[in-house]
Amino acid sequence: MEQHTTEATATSLPVVSTRLYPRGALDILSRDEVARLKDASSGGMHDLLRRCALAVLTSGSASDDPRAAQELYPSFDIHVEQHDRGLRIELTNAPAMAFVDGELIRGVAELLFAVVRDLAWTAIELGEDAWQPTTSAELTEAVFGLLRNARILQPTEPNLVVCWGGHSIGREEYQYTKNVGYELGLRGLDICTGCGPGAMKGPMKGATIAHAKQRRRRARYIGITEPGIIAAESPNPIVNQLVIMPDIEKRLEAFVRIGHGIIVFPGGVGTAEEILYLLGILLREENAQLPFPFILTGPTAAAPYFERIDQFIRLTLGEEAASRYEIIVADPERVAKRMAAGIRKVREYRIAQKDSFYFNWGLDIPLEYQQPFDPTHEAMAALDLRHGRRPQDLAADLRRAFSGIVAGNVKEHGMRRVERHGPFRIHGDPDIMEALDDLLRAFVEQRRMKISGEYRPCYQVVA
Repeated sequence: MEQHTTEATATSLPVVSTRLYPRGALDILSRDEVARLKDASSGGMHDLLRRCALAVLTSGSASDDPRAAQELYPSFDIHVEQHDRGLRIELTNAPAMAFVDGELIRGVAELLFAVVRDLAWTAIELGEDAWQPTTSAELTEAVFGLLRNARILQPTEPNLVVCWGGHSIGREEYQYTKNVGYELGLRGLDICTGCGPGAMKGPMKGATIAHAKQRRRRARYIGITEPGIIAAESPNPIVNQLVIMPDIEKRLEAFVRIGHGIIVFPGGVGTAEEILYLLGILLREENAQLPFPFILTGPTAAAPYFERIDQFIRLTLGEEAASRYEIIVADPERVAKRMAAGIRKVREYRIAQKDSFYFNWGLDIPLEYQQPFDPTHEAMAALDLRHGRRPQDLAADLRRAFSGIVAGNVKEHGMRRVERHGPFRIHGDPDIMEALDDLLRAFVEQRRMKISGEYRPCYQVVA
């Protein structure tokens, strides 16, 4: 990395302007690729690039309001320039917290390059004038292409554990996620999360100590996010491989395609969305025999949280759905042992099916789970949350309901819709609506909805 730095005082906070010459996935590009990347970054996606870059540069921020960083650094800007040596990134009035003695922190620089790489690749390969995937197979190919371009896919032994959980959790729960990560790391398992704070950071932090003890020098701490989330949840500093998927559906598919098992810690609506997504897929007949270790865990104080989640799943999706996961309370070692044993079964199954270790091609994901859901007020009101449907179909609409609430909580476009038109209205059978309302109220009471500020519900449950 080569850079030129100048101090600036355009805002009340210290800022730095600099030039960067990327390394890694952006260091060897043709002139045509550089020109297309420059055009993409300076066109309609420039504001998105600026917001995501600012999120990376303010890594460690305690806010989950996507507008907070923009208000603190209104004069920040980023430009991708064509240069004789290939690509040059220019930062203007960047947050000084990302620098040490005028030099951009190396890990922050790597994440910044990942932002440029992924947003530009999406604009070039999946933009309006490019190939538009429409079938299930084509959408999976698009997910594969994004992950391969980000150098996430590696032909290694199965060892990647996806950890889901809330960004707004208490100290006891955070420490528990670290303890589980530590036990996973001792067993040679790598970590993949949504890349943010809280339950996304804890497992990585615990695993780093264990990996150091085991002298594991090439450990992977993968963060998978999407543009609307990264702007609200800056990547935690432990992430060493970041990939930004175009939308939440491709993000979720990326998790289940590359992960060999999933652990869920306490969280809010985003975590509930992830649970429902995976259960809906595992309930499909095509995936009935597929081994996929799936564990819900937390400290003793979190037991009531998982009881609520379990009751909600049994009411809405049935006993078969509940049989696809295991709940373990206050036992990090047992969680790690169960996960390691489950991943061994995954390895045996992949070998028998001649499927790859690094991308789960054998998992059947239907089109309705892959198509992006735009949470407008009309779309949220049209969700069919009634009994009598196939569990996987009901799970798909329940997932969309939680996805809309996530958008209203932390995504800028969703927050603006709620501010303009009022809360989303969610309809369904009375018992489902009552259970959903109880679950959401518990999330609010336990402060699992937001980190910063008082929470104002962005939804209304209507029977």
